[in-house]
Amino acid sequence: MSTQHSKNIVWHESVVSKQDRQKQKGHKSVILWFTGLSGAGKSTLANALDLYLHQKGLTSYVLDGDNVRHGLNKGLGFSEEDRKENIRRIGEVSKLFLDAGTIVSTAFISPFRQDRDQVRQLVEDGEFIEIYVKCSLEKCELRDPKGLYKKARSGEIPEFTGISSPYEEPLNPEVLVETDQLSIEGSIQKVIAYLVEAGIVGTEIINSNNG
Repeated sequence: MSTQHSKNIVWHESVVSKQDRQKQKGHKSVILWFTGLSGAGKSTLANALDLYLHQKGLTSYVLDGDNVRHGLNKGLGFSEEDRKENIRRIGEVSKLFLDAGTIVSTAFISPFRQDRDQVRQLVEDGEFIEIYVKCSLEKCELRDPKGLYKKARSGEIPEFTGISSPYEEPLNPEVLVETDQLSIEGSIQKVIAYLVEAGIVGTEIINSNNG
């Protein structure tokens, strides 16, 4: 039945193209994929960057892991299969934001390389920027802002990344941010430098006094 159903679905091209939207906004759209252990600072950085971009007059948005699980993905658990589906769905949503001409930041642990690579393959070259928010497990446990590591260590949370479930580090991320060494401001500037170098945003925007 599902196969028959899929044959009746036809993709409709937008009258207004991604390029049209980018031209109107004055910058390219891109997926900024923040990945790292729980407590590494993904959401903090994604939201700080979002505020910075907003203050500069750019169109941006943050898709946060916890927030998405309250709605779109609330029926998913944390098994390996559900984690993969979680990332697949958010990849598709991110692509919609990309087509809308938005700089979309995603803050998900996304522990498996294959899942992250599959999202990369959804879009054109240069539209997926993997940002590895690197922080030692020890430092993440010391931070433990949600008390999750403590619960994982006591067995209350099974299949917890870094404790009872693996995290596969990015091999060649576009941006490496070591949050146990850099400040939030320093981390943001490292991402911004890449966006300028890659031609996503212009130096005239970043150097403006909007923010």
